[in-house]
This record gives sequence, C-alpha cells and structure tokens, in this order.
Amino acid sequence: MAHQRRSAASGDGAPSLERRRFLGYLLAAPTLAVAAKLGGDLAAPAPADAAIPTLPGPADILDLGDALTLAAMPTSNLIAIQVNRDDTVSFAVPRAEVGQGITTTVAMLIAEEMDLPLSKVGVNLADARPELVFNQLTGGSNSVRSLYNPVRTAAAIARARLLATAAEQWKVDASTLTARDGVIRSASGRTATYGSLAEAAASARTEETSATLKETSEFRIIGKPTGRIDALEAVTGRKQFTMDLQVPNAKPTMVCRPPTINGTVRAVRNLAEVKAMPGVTDVATISTGVAVRAETFGQCIDAIRALKVDWGPGTVDGETDASVERKLRAAELPMTVPPVLTQSIDAEFVFAFASNSALETNCAIADVRADRAEIWSGLKSPITTQEQIALKLGLPIPAVKVHVVTGGGSFGRKLFGDAALEAAEISKKMGKPVKLMWHRADDARHGRTHPMCISRVRVNHALGNVVSYEQRHTSVTTDFGHGLGEILTAVAAKLPVGDIGFSQTVFMLSTQMPYNFGATTQLLNEVPLKFHTSSMRNVYSPNVVCARELIVDQLAAKMGQDPLTFRRNFLKDDRIRKVLDKAAEVGDWGRKMPAGTAQGIALHYEYKSVSAVLMEIDCRPETVNRKIRNGVAGPRVTKAVAVVDAGLPINPKGLEAQTIGCVNDGIAMALTSSLHIDNGLPLEASWDNYFYTRQWNTPPEMEVVVMPATTGEPGGAGELAVASSFAAAACAYGRAVGKMPTRFPINHGTLSFEPKPKVPPVPESPVDGLAHTY
Repeated sequence: MAHQRRSAASGDGAPSLERRRFLGYLLAAPTLAVAAKLGGDLAAPAPADAAIPTLPGPADILDLGDALTLAAMPTSNLIAIQVNRDDTVSFAVPRAEVGQGITTTVAMLIAEEMDLPLSKVGVNLADARPELVFNQLTGGSNSVRSLYNPVRTAAAIARARLLATAAEQWKVDASTLTARDGVIRSASGRTATYGSLAEAAASARTEETSATLKETSEFRIIGKPTGRIDALEAVTGRKQFTMDLQVPNAKPTMVCRPPTINGTVRAVRNLAEVKAMPGVTDVATISTGVAVRAETFGQCIDAIRALKVDWGPGTVDGETDASVERKLRAAELPMTVPPVLTQSIDAEFVFAFASNSALETNCAIADVRADRAEIWSGLKSPITTQEQIALKLGLPIPAVKVHVVTGGGSFGRKLFGDAALEAAEISKKMGKPVKLMWHRADDARHGRTHPMCISRVRVNHALGNVVSYEQRHTSVTTDFGHGLGEILTAVAAKLPVGDIGFSQTVFMLSTQMPYNFGATTQLLNEVPLKFHTSSMRNVYSPNVVCARELIVDQLAAKMGQDPLTFRRNFLKDDRIRKVLDKAAEVGDWGRKMPAGTAQGIALHYEYKSVSAVLMEIDCRPETVNRKIRNGVAGPRVTKAVAVVDAGLPINPKGLEAQTIGCVNDGIAMALTSSLHIDNGLPLEASWDNYFYTRQWNTPPEMEVVVMPATTGEPGGAGELAVASSFAAAACAYGRAVGKMPTRFPINHGTLSFEPKPKVPPVPESPVDGLAHTY
C-alpha cells in the first residue's frame, strides 16, 4: 500500500493559549514529584450565519469529550510526574495503550515542558486506581484532550522547581538559569542534571504551587512528527502483551461456550473423560460455559472439542438479521415536520451488526486467593472492572489488584473487562492461577458487537434552501456499563441535554450537524435485545454521518449542484470549509473518470476536530467479480485522500497512522465487514469469515494531510476520520452505480463462506497452511 503524509503542523502561526499560570502541587516524596490542579470554562460555539441557520445542538455546546474532561478534573491532581536520580522522568499514564500511541504522545508533552530528550521520559500504564474515580477511562477520543493540560502543568512545575533548587544551591537568581536536554546551566558555566537535583527538589509536604506553560511558538517537540517510543520493542517482538506475561503457575485456559448468546450449562455428560485427557489439569462449570485448564492451549482446544454439554437457552435464541430488523422498524420514532410547501427527500438506511474483535482476542491472567486477587489484562476502564471483580469474588476493592497491560487493538472492545471477570471466576473456582485466552471463534460469536441499527432521514427543501432536517436513529441497545454511564451521571448537572438516559446522552453529545439545514432534530431510540454490544470506534457517528452525507448528495442532485459546491454553500464555518477544500484540491475533485467509477467526498466534525475524505471507487464488473480466494471481492476503493484538522496536532506522524486506520475502518464498514445473525449467534467464527478491509480492498493510493494547528489545544483524533471515510466510500459507490445505497455493508447479502459448526464451539484447526503460502 502506498501512502504519503503532508503536514504543516509545526504550531507556527497557530492561536496560542493565553499566557497564564496553571496551578499544581508539589507532592511529598523522596524525589521530586509533581501533579496538576485544573479547572476552567469551555468555549461557546460560534453562531451560524446562513439564510436558514441551524441552531447549535447539545454537542456544539458541550460534547462527549468535554463531559469526560469535566469528570476527570477533580482528580487531575492525583496524576503525578516523578523525577528520578538517574536523570529520567517517570509517568504512569491513567489510560490504556491499545495501539493508538498515547504513551508516545504523553512522553512528548512531558519532554516539551521539561526540556528533556524524549528518550529520558519513561511512560508506563497505571494499575487500576480507584481514587481517580472518573479519570481512568480511555474512550471518546478524549485521552489527549483530558491529559494535555494536567500533564504539561505537572511537567512545567517540575522544571520550575528544579530551576529554583539549582538557584538556591548556587546562590543565584533562577531567572539567570537555563534548562536544556535535562541539564540546568548558569551564566558562569555551572551545570547540574535533573537527577542530581531530584532529592533536593523534593517536597517534605504536599503544597500548592503554579507554573507558566510554554507558548505554542516555543514548542520544539509538540507538533513535530515523532516515531513511537515503543516502536523498537514492537518490531523486535519484545513488546509485552497479556499472553506474553509469565505469571507463576498461570496455565493456559479456555472456555467451551454455548451455541447461542448467553446460553447456560445444564450438564456436562463426559466430565471425567475430559479431565483425564492429556495435559488437562482442571475442568469447571462457570457462568459463561465450561472452563478447561491445561498445560498448553492446544490441549485446551482438544478438551473443548471433546466436551459433551447439554446447553440451556440463551437471551436471543431464534433471532436473525431479519427478525432484528423487524423489531427496529417497529420502534422507529415518527418524523414531525410535514412537507408543506416544500419538496421532501425521505430515505432509510440499514446497518448490520459489526464485530468489535481486535487483532488480540479477549485474554486475561488471574490469580485469585481466599483473601486477595491479582489480574492482568488490556483494559480501557480498569476501575469499573476492578469493582466488578471485587463484587463477583466477594472481596473488598483494595484486595483486588488490576494491572493494565498494553492491548493489541480495541475498537471499543476493551472498554469491557469480560475476559478479566471470566478469568477471575475461573481462578476462584479452580483455586489456581489461569491464563485465559478466548478463541477467535469466541470473539466473533460471543464477543462485543456494534449493534444493528436503522437511520431514517427526512429533509424538506424549497427555493434552494434546506428548511428542515430530521434523523431518527433506531438501534439495538448499546451497553454503556463500562463506567461511562457513571461519568455522565456525575456531570449530569452540567450537560445541555437533561436526564435522558446514558445512550441518548452519548448520542446527543456526539452527534453534530456541520450544515445550516434549518430546523434540525436527530434522535435515538433503542430496542432492548440482549446481545453483547459495545460502542465501536466513533460510537454512533459512522452510521449517522453516512446516512447524512448520502442525503447531502441527493440534495445536491435535486438542486442541480456539484456535491462539493453544495457542501461548501451550506457549511456553518470556515474551519470545516478549509478542510473540505484541501481534500478536494489534493484529491483532484471533479476529474473525469471512466463509467462505473466515481469520486465521493464527505466530512465530519466531532470532538473539536474536523475531517474530510475523498475516495475514488471502481464498481466495474471486472473489478466487482474478480476472483478472491475464500472471499467476496466486490467494489474497490482505488484512492483515498484524508484531511484532518485536530486543532493542535501533538504528533502529526501518530495522527497520520491513526487516520490510515480510520480510512480502512470506514472502507470496511461501507463495503465488507459485518456479522450475520442466525438463530441467536453470528455465523462468523474466524477472521477468515469476517472481512475487515483486506489487502485486495485497501486503496493503492492513500494520502493523509495533517492541517496546520488551528486552535491552541488538541481536539479528539483517535476516531476522527472513521465516519467521514465510511460516508465517502458510500457516496462514491452511489455515484458510480447511479443509485444511492441503503444497506451496509454493500456485500452483506453475499455469504462468502461455509459457516462453521456451533457445536463444538471451537472449529477444527486448519492443516492446509502450505496451500496458502506463496
């Protein structure tokens, strides 16, 4: 795959923060330790100025990221930077690293404010810290937004304290000293490293202090493309994930799962026989199935395949794609604006279930004793998981130690500690440490899914203006029981939506309308079917934005305008317009293309950031029908240009990598990736069955443009280009085939694989590897 990054994100000329002092604390510690204290107001939205303006929505006033930041503020003073005697600085980041590069970003913030080489900053993942309350959840593209000022403030205070300590020792004014690369220098030539001053700078008691942060024009590290600090470990295989950890006596463990979601164990008919199989140490019935512990994972798989279990019913037995779709239609909320003296466009879009399976399957290590428990897992909400484990085990929370391990991807999956809870239950039942790994079939069939949903849109327009825009989004219930619900409850009084429930609150705080489309309403309704669900990358936005941008193309056609021109005319502000224009410029919008191919363009504004994506697609028969072994070829996106404005980009190189992932996510959602529900269980049972964007559907041409800094602080970036990429692929497809698509992904109706059996739940291991080598 060829791709290129364009970036002018150096911070030069960007709006800077007002030169003011930030409060923090010197903590009582053997060496210098510093934390931040934060507060402040959130910016109000700019007014719209079109002929029929759309009033600001709740997310324009305070979005989901703002809510998460508000909840985190009271405990920001508990996030501390430690200066060590060996001239390094340590920081335990209270977020999860799942491949998004948060450890590198945080290290850059510290190195910038402390004038340290990046190599001197050590960042690890903090264990579950209940005292942080709402300040240890990773989600909503909020990690950098919420940590940006606390981390910089603590680092700036540390630097100031080290300067003051050196000044005191040398009997000079601190203003005459300079700090660079971790060394303090005096005008007379004296020097001292940070480590040599760490003990003297330490505070005997916790006390409040303050420091002035750097102006953006002073940045030497922030805004510069930077390689990941964990890159060497990753490419040399030394990076440690959960399954790499060597916990004494924690043996491989797997679970035999039911043939329907949430099915229960009635009886195990051959328990003694399975216990006697080679390598098997324990077999135990648990709440989610039958657990097997053995010397190797291969022996676990053999035992699971041999088990004969009588299963009880599950919670969605008999449900299929069709039955769920019927229930969603029956729950759709009505439109309220009649087409009086206007023309109307009505459309309905169906989005299938999608898997949250990351590259790393669910896994956890647990060592549960009578009076304590210790857990290791990749967790994005470790405090909630710790609470749930303590409740399940009947232990006090302090007796449960939860270690957050680097995760191999997430897609929202690791917001839930399902594997950690299961491992704890198994370890308690067996009385031994366990190293639990879900099989890929477990992940696909019993893991978390992005729920099936239907989005209905009605637009009324007259005399070249859009009079009203209504969207009614109906979805299977999304589970927010991973801690986000508690956060929203804690800041409910400050939210601009009232008491409307967790899902509705998230929907309203993450759904923004970038166009002036008159009276605008976007509402969510949910159907409480008991599937295992979770918000996937970008929560509701990919589906909502895809439907909206397809309707925008229809509006443009009705009014006889080019899709780009129409969007430009109705956008609310210039910042979005500049991003859109850049995508059109770099992607050569409007160029002549062969029949059966087309361009599509779409945009998205969320979490104080903007993205626009231009895609070109090939829907000609020779492309759609090309032969792909064990897969559906279908249309191919041949070119993608993604332009992102993340406010103040901390690491343009990391933002580029995130955006490439977002583009591939969007293409998969539009064309290939979905689950097929049949009698209460997905048919997919491996990644051979689940078509995330593969090499044959990845654009040969891909370019990412990182816009120069446009604000003084970073916006959300982790999910930024997912929705716009999904929508751009869908719009390109509609223009190429001459008909607006209404069901996603495009190839959902074509089942390209022979479904694996539901019993045994683990498919037979393949033995034809040589036939798939080149």
